[in-house]
Amino acid sequence: MATMKAVRVHEYGGPEVLKYEDAPRPQAGPGEVLIRVHASSVNPVDWKVRAGYLQQMMKYKMPMIPGWDVSGVVEAVGSGATRLKAGDVVYCLSDISRDGAYAEYVVVKESVVALKPKSVDHATAAAIPLAALTAWQALNDGAKLSAGQTLLIHGAAGGVGTFAVQFAKMKGARVIATASKKNHDFLRSLGADETIDYNTTKFEDAVHGVDAVLDTITGETMERSWQVMKKGGILVSILEPPSPEKAAGHGVRCHHTFVQGNLEQLNAIAKLVDAGKLKVIIEKVFPLFEARAAQESNATGHTRGKIVIRVV
Repeated sequence: MATMKAVRVHEYGGPEVLKYEDAPRPQAGPGEVLIRVHASSVNPVDWKVRAGYLQQMMKYKMPMIPGWDVSGVVEAVGSGATRLKAGDVVYCLSDISRDGAYAEYVVVKESVVALKPKSVDHATAAAIPLAALTAWQALNDGAKLSAGQTLLIHGAAGGVGTFAVQFAKMKGARVIATASKKNHDFLRSLGADETIDYNTTKFEDAVHGVDAVLDTITGETMERSWQVMKKGGILVSILEPPSPEKAAGHGVRCHHTFVQGNLEQLNAIAKLVDAGKLKVIIEKVFPLFEARAAQESNATGHTRGKIVIRVV
């Protein structure tokens, strides 16, 4: 069997369980494509899966390969895959329940694979799918945000937050962003109308009557967010599902966004990138064999934009 270099997890645990090693090269099955990975990126779900936090949701066969953002080139197509062909330059969010892209090759369902934005390199494209799709789905499908509304974004300088600020402004919304002081000018450059330093100001003292809250942090941040919305407003969380009972008690609504791969949305996002209307923020790029350091950097919770893993 052909092999490839990959970073695998043989048992749940800390960053030390990530092993850079030889692994079997996968083959595309019916309706699937085999992608030669040029770059992936790190998302919180990567290290949460590695640590075993999602065992009740995801049943992985060990050893498993994390990393579900993909930018690369189609190597081969399985039977029934007719839209793409070998040599196509693509990007996508692969299936989080299967082996990911901390590897030289990954197999993905053709139905969720889009052509990569032409104006950016693979490292940049790899920073887009999971975070941008999460922001897109949270604001469009969850909050149903519209022009003239006010949105509060928690953790606005992170991967999802940086896309959410830009998508919300494209919709004509007013954006209030929470972040550390060092990121305020940066967030205003992305379109934020107001910034709040969570280290010095309680957002609930400064914000009242917003139409929607996008919570990328959860915990006590979520609990404090119920009171800042107008009646009928909505809290959208991308992590822990919010309590419908608590929402009802405050006269508001809630929604939980668990990101899904989506071809049409990735095509739309690629057009925005190629038109120069959407910025992709990357803090640092690590080589594949330094995946441990990449995950450790992301897990600090203070990444501006995304951490990328370069494979080629």
